[in-house]
Amino acid sequence: MSDQPFTRKFCIAPMMDCSDRHSRYFLRLFSGNIMLYTEMVTAAAILNGDRDYLLGFNAEEHPLALQVGGSDPEQLYQVAKIGCDYGYDEINLNCGCPSDRVQSGRFGACLMKQPTLVAECVAAMKSAISLPITVKHRTGIDQQEDYDEFARFASAQIDAGAEALIVHARNAWLKGLNPKQNREIPPLKYDWVYRLKRDFPNTEIIINGGIKTLDSCLEHLQQVDGVMLGREPYQHPYLLHNVDQVIFEEDAELHDRITMLHRVYPYIERQLEHGLPLNHMTRHLSGLFHGVPNARRWRRYLSENAHQKSAGIEILRQAEQLVAEA
Repeated sequence: MSDQPFTRKFCIAPMMDCSDRHSRYFLRLFSGNIMLYTEMVTAAAILNGDRDYLLGFNAEEHPLALQVGGSDPEQLYQVAKIGCDYGYDEINLNCGCPSDRVQSGRFGACLMKQPTLVAECVAAMKSAISLPITVKHRTGIDQQEDYDEFARFASAQIDAGAEALIVHARNAWLKGLNPKQNREIPPLKYDWVYRLKRDFPNTEIIINGGIKTLDSCLEHLQQVDGVMLGREPYQHPYLLHNVDQVIFEEDAELHDRITMLHRVYPYIERQLEHGLPLNHMTRHLSGLFHGVPNARRWRRYLSENAHQKSAGIEILRQAEQLVAEA
């Protein structure tokens, strides 16, 4: 756990197959203020799997929250203690993922059908540790259009001790849509999230879903306590280059894309020395030059060369030259 206070004013969402420790290290280079989240790790995996592999992170990643998936209060009690021991700053419970695999494990968005069970999970984690316990959830499931039902779910978690609610402002359709479609097709309900903040003024409410620009973040921050972005900063990380100035109103130094790339080189070289394949890291860098001439050549060069067993930092330097010329 970091000794420094943190804020959820601007968060990067937990994303499966994206939010690993290498991606988080890179995104942290843009700002010390943004709140980072791990990809979801199931309670069963934490209790039975390789914990160092699943939960290990770099000290530079703080502030960092561990997102867990589960529905057994006793398991989550143990997982919260483990996450605390590993040094996370927050434990977040996933009640928003709509995938079939997650539903079959009785966690994710399907838990919105069981607000009392979720509240028992929150209370169990809260009793285990002093870290903040938060919940990430949707506005509802399937064709639910009753705000009061949504508010009752939120109220149950607040009463159980949740410090903040992170609301993906769309319903999750449990049948008929895949996870990607569930991020795009159900209509956004920003007004529901704004209303939730008005109804629960003493609870931190973070809004998520369809937010693509820092200007949009500023608009949302007039209504709620924080914003969470996911795919946009992951796919186009340079979006974050002035986040400290725009969101946190700090007089921060701005860096160009090449400088940001150079700042991550020492980390990549250390990981290569420990035997990590280059493409495990470069896959998180492919969008750095989005919108810049020769960006396609940059992506193609990394795609064609970074996966080779012998690939080293020279592959990145060669790819860099393709965009540096522009």
